[in-house]
Amino acid sequence: MAIYITRGLLSVLLEHADKRAPAPVTISLATLPASEFGESLADVVPPETPIVTDMYIPDAGRSVNSVFGMDLGRPAGGANAKFVSHPSGPLAVTKTDDLAGVIFVAVPPWDDESVAAFDRSGDRFELHVVEAEPPIDLLE
Repeated sequence: MAIYITRGLLSVLLEHADKRAPAPVTISLATLPASEFGESLADVVPPETPIVTDMYIPDAGRSVNSVFGMDLGRPAGGANAKFVSHPSGPLAVTKTDDLAGVIFVAVPPWDDESVAAFDRSGDRFELHVVEAEPPIDLLE
């Protein structure tokens, strides 16, 4: 099975992991169907294919959560995937990782070759980075 992630999101995730090292990072991720991208992905992936596009900052809304019990750092529908960094390795899912349906694991030197996608049991997915920007939701 293949997993797709946008170039922009992957770059931000790797930069965040690099800045936080030697501390590990866990970030919730969400997807949009390829059809939401319009024609930019029409020739690359089928319209129903989920593309990992968004991250939810781990510390977002911490004060609101402690007072009202609302977690603003996680989407209402839940997260489809997680990004975890392993500053000391390995490039694999470990027993201490916060699991999801898809787990992106990154290790130093924090580049495209040092990140991989896995399922809960640690089986590796084929990872594709797409050069497309997700649609922008505008409030009207």
